Amino acid sequence: MDKRGDRRKRSAGQGRAGGAAEAPRGGAFGKWLRRLFVGGLAICLLGLLFLGIAVAFAARSLPSFYQLKATQNAQTIVVRARDGSEIVEIGPSYGQWLSAEEIPEVMKDAMIAVEDRRYYSHPGVDPYGLARALYTAVSDDRRVSATSTITQQLARNVFLNSNRSLDRKLREGVLSLALEWKFSKEQILELYLNKVYFGGGAYGIDSASRKFFSHPGTELSIAESAIIAGLVKAPSRYSPTADVDAAVGRAGVVLRLMEEQGYITPAQASVDVSNVKLKEEPGQNSVRYFTDWVLPQLDLLLPETFEPIEVWTTLDPGMQAAATTAVKANAPKGAQGALVSLDRDGAILALVGGTDYVETNYNRATSALRQPGSAWKLFVYLAALEAGYTPDDRVVDTPVTIGGWSPRNSSGRNIGETNLRTAFAYSINTVAAQLGNEVGFGTVASMAKRFGVTTPITTYPSMVLGSNETRLIDMTRAFAAISAGGQSVEPYGIVKVTTSDGELLYEHEEHRALQLVPDYVTAGITDLLQAGVQTGTGSAAQIGRPVAGKTGTTSSNKDGYFVGFSSGITTGVWMGRDDNRAVGGLQGGRAPAEAFAAYMRYAVKDRPVEEFVTELKLPEWQLEPDEEYLYGDPDDYYYIDEQGNLIEPGRSEGLVEQPYPADPYGNAPQDGTTPRPPIPPPARRVPVPSQQPPPGRAADGAPQAVGDDFLDRALGRTRDPGPQPSPSPSPNRP
Repeated sequence: MDKRGDRRKRSAGQGRAGGAAEAPRGGAFGKWLRRLFVGGLAICLLGLLFLGIAVAFAARSLPSFYQLKATQNAQTIVVRARDGSEIVEIGPSYGQWLSAEEIPEVMKDAMIAVEDRRYYSHPGVDPYGLARALYTAVSDDRRVSATSTITQQLARNVFLNSNRSLDRKLREGVLSLALEWKFSKEQILELYLNKVYFGGGAYGIDSASRKFFSHPGTELSIAESAIIAGLVKAPSRYSPTADVDAAVGRAGVVLRLMEEQGYITPAQASVDVSNVKLKEEPGQNSVRYFTDWVLPQLDLLLPETFEPIEVWTTLDPGMQAAATTAVKANAPKGAQGALVSLDRDGAILALVGGTDYVETNYNRATSALRQPGSAWKLFVYLAALEAGYTPDDRVVDTPVTIGGWSPRNSSGRNIGETNLRTAFAYSINTVAAQLGNEVGFGTVASMAKRFGVTTPITTYPSMVLGSNETRLIDMTRAFAAISAGGQSVEPYGIVKVTTSDGELLYEHEEHRALQLVPDYVTAGITDLLQAGVQTGTGSAAQIGRPVAGKTGTTSSNKDGYFVGFSSGITTGVWMGRDDNRAVGGLQGGRAPAEAFAAYMRYAVKDRPVEEFVTELKLPEWQLEPDEEYLYGDPDDYYYIDEQGNLIEPGRSEGLVEQPYPADPYGNAPQDGTTPRPPIPPPARRVPVPSQQPPPGRAADGAPQAVGDDFLDRALGRTRDPGPQPSPSPSPNRP
């Protein structure tokens, strides 16, 4: 009994022991599940607590609603033509701010339908959208790619960048929750619709509406709202100005979503989006040459500002289009072209810096340094007229050598005695060389500087034929001064600058004009310039009304020039290659003159015909008897030229014989010290005596104050023999 009882006790004990052993197994698993649940719940609560703290801190640090309204990312510059029309907009455009009440409901509905259908139900981050994205990523083995909510897009656009890092996405989520905490749904939607980017530099629906449809955002229709809402996904791909078909197709998707979500009826969803009238984009190709030149000037004209501004310019849209067409149509194959057109006050009416801005934005009108060829003779003849010549005076076209340089005419022959008018009209090189030598190469250089040439000028003898490089805008400015009666002209392109609200920030003031040459000089050079078009090398520039101008062609046809004026408009045209290679058949009297005529026919069509003033009213010193003329001409006295050389009466170079280094044509005297030889005197008597007085005597025969020996020692003057011959360069042609 006892043994059996003991066995029962042991069995019972073992059963209890076994039961006790099994119980902990089940209890541990349940306890593990409970701990896991509690731990997970604690972590979630702790995470929510940290998230709440992060959101709270983010919300406190967010700017106010009004500060966010005033925030802009960059300055917007609207450039307007002289008639007020917009020619280009640079930088982002924000348009007018539209309040939630001013934004059309159909625009709000379209944006919510396509970008965030649960906008009014989520707290800033859409949990359903996030869960669907995670499921899609797991089931399709793809990367997580959830569509951002409107609030997230606003947070990213205003506060963050667009990279795809996890850190940026987390911060985007926190900021989205903070935005929803701090602002109402209507405020967030207002901020979004006024700040989201729609392409083409347009930020906000008002800017997009004005850019694409030419009216304010308050007037958007259903179809227009669908087009704008469809742009957010890919502004460049669906832009109506870039691809109309893509924009229309995307708008159809938006309309279908709006119908599915009950925002519009089926009849409204069937609207024909292709009938929407889009704003015509003006051609902005060549206009950018002008804006590239004019806009950097704002740094000098305005104090530092980042607010949107409007720049009102002098550019005439019609003339700019005509200038672009004229250059493209007449530039030889493989060559570039440039054009500058100035009004009589210096206002730039048209500016073309090349045949295609997209291909090359190098501005050949304002930056390129090229030889003007015979167009430079303007300054030679100005100096001669100021020295006493008149258009009817006789000169001699004969071979001449100056400092080892022997210019030749493009025709290869000499015509002998002629008058100044004919020599200029047919651009006779030998006469220009003689005139330059007589008045002084330094005097010609000074005349060019006086008329606005800003580039360095050498005084080699060949400079009279345009061997100095200069800018087209400078040459056009010089001719414009002749058109203005000999008064200085300052090119300008900005009339005024205002804020987007109309506040005046800058206004152009008329510059103080200086009389550069006397009236009789202006009349004389105008006579010569008119003859150059009527009967000379510039005949292709005739337009059926008085035109005055000058051609220019450099050696080997590397540059072609024509600059002229009519009815108060002065226009310069250059053509050539950027690599400075020769262009077959390029001459100033052909393609450049033809482009000038094509443009000017349009430019002056609405202006009255103006006859030129060419009647000479000579000063008294030119009208006095020969024996008395020396008393009135200031050139009859000693003076110092730009190089610091002492100039004798009747000589155009310093008393010190200057060495002549190699000129731009490669001609150099063998010993480097060849003095300038005498040239045949003109057929008329010039107001400077051609014969030097006897040693020790002044021009009137009276004894000199100092002797010649003293002057020789003081000035280093030598009396060595004359010139040595040198090969002749290829002539510059008219």
